[in-house]
Amino acid sequence: MSANKSITERIFQAIGFELLAILICTPLLAWVMEKPMLEMGAVTLLIAALALAWNVIFNGLFDRLLKRFAIAHNAWVRVVHALLFEGGLVALGVPLIAWWLNVSLWQAFLLDIGVLLFFLPYTYLYHWVYDVVRERLVIRSTCNA
Repeated sequence: MSANKSITERIFQAIGFELLAILICTPLLAWVMEKPMLEMGAVTLLIAALALAWNVIFNGLFDRLLKRFAIAHNAWVRVVHALLFEGGLVALGVPLIAWWLNVSLWQAFLLDIGVLLFFLPYTYLYHWVYDVVRERLVIRSTCNA
């Protein structure tokens, strides 16, 4: 797995991550919270925009760290990646959720923990699949060149 990804590719990776998450989370959260789909869609979109920026910044820094310390991109590194990514997103997102939904920070935190239980495996799986597909495409384009 090569960590050398351009900013354009990082943005593409992050947008794909967020679009798929919005498609899954909006109806699920509207149903769970008994809120209109439009309201939860707006919250989901707002959090996705925050997460998109965090995704690009965090993944770029994480890849640089792996490269600098020559750390192999194995399953344990992916677990650390998912935990750090989601932990940072919780710290950034809870105040925003509380404000938008007009709930306490504790209520927003509990809601975010529920979402986190979805996003931990989703983050791990999405980035793993992305890296596997990317590696195959890079190998294929190298063989065809």
